[in-house]
Amino acid sequence: MAGPLARVLAGGELTRADGYRLIRATGTELPALLHAASVLRDRGKGRTVTYSRKVFIPLTTLCRDKCGYCTFAKAPGHPGAKTLTPDEVLAIARAGRAAGCQEALFSLGERPEERHALAREHLRRLGYPTMTAYLAAMCRLVHEETGLLPHANCGVLTRDELLELRAVNASMGLMLESVSERLLERGQAHYGCPGKVPALRLETIATAGELGIAFTSGILIGIGETPEERVDSLFALRDLHARTGNVQEVIIQNFRVKPDIRMRARGEPSALEMLRAIAVARLVLGPGQNLQAPPNLAPDVYQQYLFAGINDWGGISPVTKDHINPERPWPQIDALRALTAEAGFTLRERLPLYPEYLARPRFVREGLHATMAALTDERGLVREDLIR
Repeated sequence: MAGPLARVLAGGELTRADGYRLIRATGTELPALLHAASVLRDRGKGRTVTYSRKVFIPLTTLCRDKCGYCTFAKAPGHPGAKTLTPDEVLAIARAGRAAGCQEALFSLGERPEERHALAREHLRRLGYPTMTAYLAAMCRLVHEETGLLPHANCGVLTRDELLELRAVNASMGLMLESVSERLLERGQAHYGCPGKVPALRLETIATAGELGIAFTSGILIGIGETPEERVDSLFALRDLHARTGNVQEVIIQNFRVKPDIRMRARGEPSALEMLRAIAVARLVLGPGQNLQAPPNLAPDVYQQYLFAGINDWGGISPVTKDHINPERPWPQIDALRALTAEAGFTLRERLPLYPEYLARPRFVREGLHATMAALTDERGLVREDLIR
């Protein structure tokens, strides 16, 4: 084990075979793996750990996909199946603005109008041909009315759809989740999910790179993939970023069981599995990549993620719940700051567009530039005099 770790710390790259070994590290090999990942993170990111203060806007809970682990999407007829009106969108955004948020995270089901007549009826009443068109209009409305910076997560997109959303989003997101096509088979997590074909998700992010759109992506562990497939997914993201340069952040997210999902009888990944996955991600992706793991999905152990190589906590909302994992409350930002400091790090707020991308004009939208410039200091982080 010392061989690949020493090679990476000397500036070399991890091989796929090394990753397959390290993702199963045990005994004395595990602390060595975590130490190497921490050293690499310190080289690339120092001892500053970031987060984004956001408000969560669940634009529609209708979706064409039927993921086995999802509690967000609702079938027509369910009381939670709805699409927010512009007034409802603005009410959430204004509450976020009042609480000092800078980001408006739009989350929504993928292309619901393809599957559901109810979604088509919602769009007809709202006056938009597609949910993507409605999303673009709501992103524009929120920024114009509140100054919040939109970040949309809406599934696979065509080039034209990306162009439609490009002007009104500071950044966007699409979780790769896994490159395993096995998960599309009957009985698996992605069965019945046309938007979860790995090649389509990678293509969306690659096209966004051509268009100068910074994307957040990541893997979801514990949904039926093997440890080796986790490594394959990390290499897919590394290779994609090497070509496109637009993967601004990689999330390592753990599956959590919920009582109303198809996968409610499946076990959850352990804390050690998360630590291994984070550390291997750091070694695969390198010192410069922004690496995040959600603190609310492991409230008792998330501080340990700092010792596995993360440098970001993701979006934290003082206003809205995590609509993807509604049973998992966000940590209080003061508590997050204290736990981060206890581990030897400084917590700083960032925008949905990371500082290194703020410094690259092709990733900065003209209509959002003035807002972002007014909010940030010389490091590209949110000015400390603006933080509540």
